[in-house]
Amino acid sequence: MPLDEIDHLLLDLVQADAARPLHDLGDAVGLSPSAVQRRLTRLRAAGVIRAEVAVLDPETLGAGMTSVILVALTDDDEKRHTAFRERMLAEPRVQHCYSIVGQWDYVVVLLTPDLKASRYLSRKLFDKHVKRFETLPAFEVVKSSQAVPVPGVSRGSGR
Repeated sequence: MPLDEIDHLLLDLVQADAARPLHDLGDAVGLSPSAVQRRLTRLRAAGVIRAEVAVLDPETLGAGMTSVILVALTDDDEKRHTAFRERMLAEPRVQHCYSIVGQWDYVVVLLTPDLKASRYLSRKLFDKHVKRFETLPAFEVVKSSQAVPVPGVSRGSGR
């Protein structure tokens, strides 16, 4: 689906605040609210906008510890990789899971209340088919974002 400059501007704006009123978006890109709505509907239907969510404060909800975990499986058996991925997908405290290339097979990002909870969850998630894992507790979250850089938009959206 071809995207034009206005689409790019709208995408950048809704990444920063998906609840921003249509008339504000229209003022920012030079369109009427109805034209903005049509474009956003088209972008959603095409899958360019996959979801619109509220970003919650983990600390307020008792999940203030982020751990980055490097994981190596015992071998490259596809069934073991599938089972590992299914465990990661099923666990809500797994914020991210990336299959990577190199000495490690996966990078997993956990969000837990504290180190004790992180250790407990790691023991639960990483079974006998995990050869080794290394936990890197985050001291401070410097940046956390799901924002995608939008082509042609040079200004940031505050992220």
